[in-house]
Amino acid sequence: MRILVIDDSEDSRDLIEGALLSAGYTDIATASSGWEALKLLDLGRATNEKSAFDVVLLDIVMPEMDGVEACARIRNDVRYADLPIIMVTALDDMNSLNNAFVAGATDYLTKPIKRVELIARVRAALKLKHELDRRQAREQELLGFLSSWGDRRAALWIDETTGLFVGEVAEAYLTTGCGCENDAPISILALRLDRFDVYRSVHGETAARGVLAEVARAVRRLAATIGIVAASYRDGTIILVAPELSADSARELGEALRKTVAKLHLRDSESVVSDYATASVVAITGAMKRAVDRVQLLTSAISRVKDAAGAGGDRVLALKI
Repeated sequence: MRILVIDDSEDSRDLIEGALLSAGYTDIATASSGWEALKLLDLGRATNEKSAFDVVLLDIVMPEMDGVEACARIRNDVRYADLPIIMVTALDDMNSLNNAFVAGATDYLTKPIKRVELIARVRAALKLKHELDRRQAREQELLGFLSSWGDRRAALWIDETTGLFVGEVAEAYLTTGCGCENDAPISILALRLDRFDVYRSVHGETAARGVLAEVARAVRRLAATIGIVAASYRDGTIILVAPELSADSARELGEALRKTVAKLHLRDSESVVSDYATASVVAITGAMKRAVDRVQLLTSAISRVKDAAGAGGDRVLALKI
């Protein structure tokens, strides 16, 4: 992880660099002015190269070019649209800080800088950068996959009720390798509304589709934040393909999905555990080298979630293979 520290005070630069070094961050560059920082960032050059830095610590009060202007110039470069920028400011300079957030700042620290707070903010920023990079990589992989998936019309890729990809897209995505290294884990999550078949038979197809559409919208919002592939089958089962997602993270995501459905407060008179619609989620994680094994992971998740939902489970089952 490469960090850029921008501050006109040599003492401040040394203090920040020392704190970062003590926390194990050894790849640190410093700049004594906004102009010097822009040169290090190679701003204005037309290129598709990724950012040379993973996080920037930027002092607000500097001569010639202050931190607010430097932040705006950095953020205006497409390469740095997602680069975490942490502003460093005095407690009595909140107005400038507000302007910095308008200019695109991600977070801030106040002087005098406390080592524990500095490291915590940097770690949080680096985690955010990692998640954004992973999401963008997944989006590019999926776009590349879809562009090479024969000459089928795009309308056939999307389920009309949920707005998600049809299940066959996820299956085909798994057979291509989905961008995973051979020894990297892949998690498949399957979500199904509890006793959904009973609800459909009692209230009819239109009502069932309405409930499913509400759930799918919530799932889309959650999936979009972490860059995973979400798809649905005609029977109402929603699946998520999450390359490189660990078993623990898959379990956490499963709980987030279950709670998301519960918070929708969709009335369901057929539920045996609540007055509202609930969902069961199965998360299966494994390092699958062969395409057939990855697809088998998917079918296993679907089979297990149907059993759980049929019993009115409202629970998450997490497995590691």
